[in-house]
Amino acid sequence: MSHDLFFPLPEPMTLAEVASVSGARLVASGPEEAAAFGARRIMGLGTLETAGPDELAFCDSFLFAEKLGNVRAGALITSERFAPKAPPGLPLLIAARPAAAFLAVSRRMFPAALRPLPIFGHEGVAPGAQVHPKARLEDGVTVDPGAVIGPGAEIGAGTVICAGAIIGPNVRIGRNCAVGPGASVIHAYLGNGVIIHAGARIGSDGFGYQPSPAGHVKVPQLGRVVVQDNAEIGANTTIDRGAITDTVIGEGSKIDNLVQIAHNVVIGRHCIVVSQTGISGSTTLGDFVMLGGQVGVVGHVTIGTGAQIAASSNVKGDVPPGVRWGGSPAKPVREWFREVATLKRIAAASARRGKDDEEGEGPQE
Repeated sequence: MSHDLFFPLPEPMTLAEVASVSGARLVASGPEEAAAFGARRIMGLGTLETAGPDELAFCDSFLFAEKLGNVRAGALITSERFAPKAPPGLPLLIAARPAAAFLAVSRRMFPAALRPLPIFGHEGVAPGAQVHPKARLEDGVTVDPGAVIGPGAEIGAGTVICAGAIIGPNVRIGRNCAVGPGASVIHAYLGNGVIIHAGARIGSDGFGYQPSPAGHVKVPQLGRVVVQDNAEIGANTTIDRGAITDTVIGEGSKIDNLVQIAHNVVIGRHCIVVSQTGISGSTTLGDFVMLGGQVGVVGHVTIGTGAQIAASSNVKGDVPPGVRWGGSPAKPVREWFREVATLKRIAAASARRGKDDEEGEGPQE
């Protein structure tokens, strides 16, 4: 796996360091082999198919276990279950959760891949950036060329504002945040460690109109968007500011690309919202809610803490905490599966009847 085109080459790690970072147990037949394995250096990461002799791979699934016999990696993170399938002599690191252990190593080796980086490679405010004299930037803020920061905006140390980003008047952005290329943040407060990816639109108008005989009368949208610490907003996602109260994205929540979040929505802590989901106005999500791709949620409903909604579902009413729902309209998954199975049986029976009718038609005199 080549990393030098876009991310800095990592510092090599010994397998002893890999074991320490990942919490995995390095397997060896004796002290001499343990010393030799522990000193082996890993230069990068790869898959079971692509990893070379100086790279680390992992396996934690039966789907890939049959490929272990041909692996060429320098070392492998896996579980006790799959270790016997590995080639003889391959250094193994045994972990209860191999994918999580591999993730810990990848985060250590490639921290620059965890958030948008400055486009211009410049520290501080680059030439060509437009920072209003009444904006306040702490030391250590990086601003790329083409970025615009309005009056009264405040930005904390360690934050990166990438090329073409727009930070509106009086916006507050905490420390160690990243605002990706071409993103806009207006009428918003961002906590610490927030990541906004390229092209996201934070704080635009909520969609509010009052019908009248003369046409649709625009309702002023006076609220804000509040994004709490360590939340992440995907590329080209839109989050509308509230009408009067705030739109809120809770601490640690992760919003995928191409998501629409309407005005006055409140999303709890550590939620997952997957691509192409749309959440209508004044809806509330509890903590640890998960919405699959292309889920639609009508307005003014509550999805309880820990609930999970399957992809392509349509939520039309309140969802209790801790449940798994799916379908359109969404319902408990077992009920949904029974409905799908019943429809399948009805369709199959109808097809059989139609075939029998066709075969039963004799020649017409």
